[in-house]
Amino acid sequence: MTSQQLASMIDVSAVRADSAERDVRAAAECAMAHSCAAAFALPAFTPELIEMLRGTSVVAGGVVGFPGGGETTAMKVAQAKELAALGCGEIDMVQNIGKLLSARFGEVEADIAAVKQAIGDVPLKVILECAYLSPGLIAAASGIAVRAGASWVKTGTGWASPGTTAEQIRLIKQTVGDTAKIKAAGGVRDLDTLLEMHRLGAERFGIGYKTATEIFTALQQRL
Repeated sequence: MTSQQLASMIDVSAVRADSAERDVRAAAECAMAHSCAAAFALPAFTPELIEMLRGTSVVAGGVVGFPGGGETTAMKVAQAKELAALGCGEIDMVQNIGKLLSARFGEVEADIAAVKQAIGDVPLKVILECAYLSPGLIAAASGIAVRAGASWVKTGTGWASPGTTAEQIRLIKQTVGDTAKIKAAGGVRDLDTLLEMHRLGAERFGIGYKTATEIFTALQQRL
């Protein structure tokens, strides 16, 4: 894998509760330096992130229902519309985890579908938060996301513990096949983990700027 190929699969993020302006700027600078796929910040910093990335190839992404997913559908729709109107080229939304755990699958699907309708052609990634789910629910949620119009199924926010596992990537890939792409986030701490998850089907990785820098350095050393 070349550095360019690696960069095309990385979303650099500054989406922790304690991500300050300096962290958002560092994430943007990392993404621009390596020509990464995208960069993400929490909504309050998203307008500034968009300005930082303006004129570059890096997509500014927005997060909806982050990190708990328990907002009403109307609130998620309003947030998604605002972020898309600001200029976000991708939206990562957290599914309603509580309703999934309550087996209210129709409501989970309707929640996702409403956000997808609100953003039109903007690609939607649905965050499952696999750390809270059984293998059966991971498979069920993956299918729900695809039926609701998601372009991507994403493993987590990076807030929950433990992080994403290779087995979760394998399970999601078995469920969605080629109907949606997979984004891994949370627990991708080194190059070997990333490469193994890529082999299993993950095509995008949400990584903090510090870890992203370490992974790029590791790849350069190997090359």
